Amino acid sequence: MGFRAMQNVSPKPRILLIADLAEANVDGVADYVAGADAGLLHIPNLSEGAKTLKNICKVVPDITWGGWLRDVGQGEVKQIIEAGCDFIVFPPANTSLALLQDTKLGKILQVETSLSEGLLRTVNELPVDAVLTNGGQDGEYFLTWHHLMLFQRFADLLTKPLVVSVPSNVTADELQALWETGVEGVMIKVGVEQTKEKLKELHEIIDKLTFTSRRKGGKAEALLPYIGEKRDVVAEEEEEEE
Repeated sequence: MGFRAMQNVSPKPRILLIADLAEANVDGVADYVAGADAGLLHIPNLSEGAKTLKNICKVVPDITWGGWLRDVGQGEVKQIIEAGCDFIVFPPANTSLALLQDTKLGKILQVETSLSEGLLRTVNELPVDAVLTNGGQDGEYFLTWHHLMLFQRFADLLTKPLVVSVPSNVTADELQALWETGVEGVMIKVGVEQTKEKLKELHEIIDKLTFTSRRKGGKAEALLPYIGEKRDVVAEEEEEEE
């Protein structure tokens, strides 16, 4: 995906499964995130959240961990690094550029679905590894055609990997549709209200699906063969003119 969560993932194409922990609770966390490729902890208070994230990384060291931050000031970057997380998710409006000082930390930009096309395209030139959007939904919901339209728009405009938030009852057909749209990772909320086996079940579903290497999303690597073919055509036309 472009950030360090990829190091524990099978090399064959597949959609990534990320556990979204809204509650900072170490107890039972290993059971709730079992089956996930990565874990993401919400950090409303950086001082306390960094300590919790550090403890969680010790309890579940076999997956990569990230922190979801509301804002990052210039003096808080050091705390994030010392927490030992592999990547962070952050909003663009409230995050200091001091975050750029750490080049090893994976960076995922949180983007609203209402962002204009022009601004969305600028993300391709920013030093971030991936983009996250939640589809504009909170609480209980189900995936709709409108979600698919939004995600397709993002995938068409971005060359960065796209991660989206989806409900825990997402089906195999829906996961396949998201992949074909251009989504590279899905984020599922986990916690006390959810069965501990849910992510394991989703992991098994993902392993049984067939993910093609080329999709409808306009990723940079998918464009390279096309550019080469186009140049060949131009060369042939020049030879005919001579």
